[in-house]
Amino acid sequence: MARRYRTYLALAALSSTVLLSACEQAKEAVNKGGDTPCSEFTAQDQDKQRITVRKYIENDTKTTPTPSPDTVDGSITAITLMCKAQANPDTPIRNADLTGILVPKK
Repeated sequence: MARRYRTYLALAALSSTVLLSACEQAKEAVNKGGDTPCSEFTAQDQDKQRITVRKYIENDTKTTPTPSPDTVDGSITAITLMCKAQANPDTPIRNADLTGILVPKK
């Protein structure tokens, strides 16, 4: 009986892991990255903003395959400031000037 119980627990744990992974992938698949409008970006929670910005950096800039946490944090700050200054809430976040944050200027 104990062996069956352990088997059920192992299957439940595996199922949970698979479901959580699938949910994370679904979040990223729906995410618009750099096409996300400022109004949508500013309404997102911090985790969703990280996913949005990471996807934007990976897809649009092609500077690094995986942006560092510091790059993502700096980009979130720049995008948030840009979005707060925009008169048009439909401005896509890719219009923020992130060049100086992503690529050191010489």
